[in-house]
Amino acid sequence: MANKVYSSAAEALDGILTDDMLIAAGGFGLCGIPENLIAAIRDSGVKNLTVASNNAGVDDFGLGLLLQTRQVKKMISSYVGENDTFMQQYLSGELELEFAPQGTLAERMRAGGAGIAGFYTKTGVGTVIAEGKETKTFRGEEYLLEEGIFADLAIGKAWKADEAGNLVFRKTARNFNPDAITCGKIAVVEVEEIVPTGSLDPDHIHLPGIFVNRIVKADFEKRIEKRTLAS
Repeated sequence: MANKVYSSAAEALDGILTDDMLIAAGGFGLCGIPENLIAAIRDSGVKNLTVASNNAGVDDFGLGLLLQTRQVKKMISSYVGENDTFMQQYLSGELELEFAPQGTLAERMRAGGAGIAGFYTKTGVGTVIAEGKETKTFRGEEYLLEEGIFADLAIGKAWKADEAGNLVFRKTARNFNPDAITCGKIAVVEVEEIVPTGSLDPDHIHLPGIFVNRIVKADFEKRIEKRTLAS
């Protein structure tokens, strides 16, 4: 079995990154984001990226780093509310944005990972989401055709992995990560802990290593996106 364990995020991405890639990224807000891989992508200097992710982090963290350096030409996202850079670039016409409802985005990633070219959903019918999309009537109701996402690269974050790439996620950090990781031609995942192959209980594995090409053990900042204090 090929070695999947790499010593750094930069090494794990070596030979993979190119301009004009479509990258699927796991995470929700700042929870479960592959922060080290994102920083390594920034440092690589690749540009004209399309990134499919629920959101784009905040101005100075997560995918917001790639927006600051203007390495992203298009976002496929559900939510843009916590990132001023994202908003400003979109409103000024610098950044192309394809809005996708959260459930639709997750299913588009899952579909890509399952080899499903597209699916029909009622979500978005009669809204701007439906503009330019094929529709079809089932049981007297209108549905939109949404295409699966087939990314050139998937990046994600898990809590624990074994050396074969089997992954365990922790609580809400699971969010978009399994779907995003499966839909990439190549999947690179950063984790908090790597254990020997065979030491994970098979019933506790959330995503099998067949979907994962490279893993790296990393340190995490784990920022709080919005702090609320009781008076």
